[in-house]
Amino acid sequence: MRWRSRPRPEAGRREYLPPASDIAPGGTDGPGPWAGYGRGAVILRAERELREITLSTALWVKATVGGLKLPHRLVMAPMTRNRSTPDGIPTQLNATYYAQRAALGLLISEGTQPCADGQGYPLTPGIYTPEQVDGWRRVADSVHQAGGHLFIQLMHAGRISHPANTPFGRQPVAPSAVPPAHLIFTTAGPQPMPVPHAMSEEEIHATVDHFRHAAAAAMAAGADGVEIHAGNGYLLHQFLSDNVNQRTDAYGGTIAGHIRFAVEVAHAVVGEIGAERTGVRISPGNTFNDIIEGDPGPVYAALVRALAALELAYLHLVSRGEDGLAMALRRAWPGTVILNRPGAEIEARAADVETGLADLVSVGTLALANPDLVARLRAGVELNEPDPATFYGGDHRGYTDYPYVP
Repeated sequence: MRWRSRPRPEAGRREYLPPASDIAPGGTDGPGPWAGYGRGAVILRAERELREITLSTALWVKATVGGLKLPHRLVMAPMTRNRSTPDGIPTQLNATYYAQRAALGLLISEGTQPCADGQGYPLTPGIYTPEQVDGWRRVADSVHQAGGHLFIQLMHAGRISHPANTPFGRQPVAPSAVPPAHLIFTTAGPQPMPVPHAMSEEEIHATVDHFRHAAAAAMAAGADGVEIHAGNGYLLHQFLSDNVNQRTDAYGGTIAGHIRFAVEVAHAVVGEIGAERTGVRISPGNTFNDIIEGDPGPVYAALVRALAALELAYLHLVSRGEDGLAMALRRAWPGTVILNRPGAEIEARAADVETGLADLVSVGTLALANPDLVARLRAGVELNEPDPATFYGGDHRGYTDYPYVP
């Protein structure tokens, strides 16, 4: 589809629009383009007009995230690509990949372990050794030279791991000794995940410090900020969940207990690098990685209230159709919301910005397969199709060789 340019009324508005089927500007009998049409035709034409306005303008309004001035409302979502060294060091190939996508403005990196025991998968990057910092500095410099900004996502995998995937071969950790039900990929092939070690309070405190140190290391590497990953079934999400967190101490039992670890991590990171350089990603109700959240609403309402007090750069919300909860959290969050709808068409994402549900929208496979996504969308040029066979691991193929618009 080729997008047509139209003026946008009330650019930057935050209120929710009524459904398009309820909009009939000008009535059916008054002067203007709607005169002489019946109500059904008016409604259909209103829907088309609203859609054209949404597609042509919503994504291209400038935005501010933390201290960053961004040229539009698109963000590159974090995506695991498994192309670092076995020691978790980003390479020049990684730097090229991110720099190619710098036109997206804000790039959120793949999940990056804050400590050795935080690694879940093979060939994922870390940000806790001097060599890893040097590797990320190469990435950050390349992104900045290309005109973009980089937030490094801090992700502790928790129980979604295997001793074969970690530097010291230790047992994975979790809130409670509850193993996941599925297999995990290792260099020796798919393996069952072992029963994790239930973290002691001392180990929880040490992990909070790992996040703090990793955030400082990200700043030393030249990143613009960090995103704390509290979703998708990894360690912070495990503490929020019903099935993995069976604790009865201060880190479980009550809603306040379930959110405590995530809030402590956020406080530690903000204390180290500042709120304007810190974002948090959540995925309420997401069952990925064998997570159960029977009633996520009250837990995430409490979490969002606690995080809002920190005045973070943004809340990155993953929604897989739970629009009621997404709207409630949007209203509860006083700052910037980045919304991710996995698999959604670009038109739906633009509509989320137009209605105020999101301030910005993050894109994953669209960015993966289209390093020049912004140029393609602006020009209405057909998009490249992603190649799932090259998503995880490998070389430059399916990583840095997707074609640009001629």
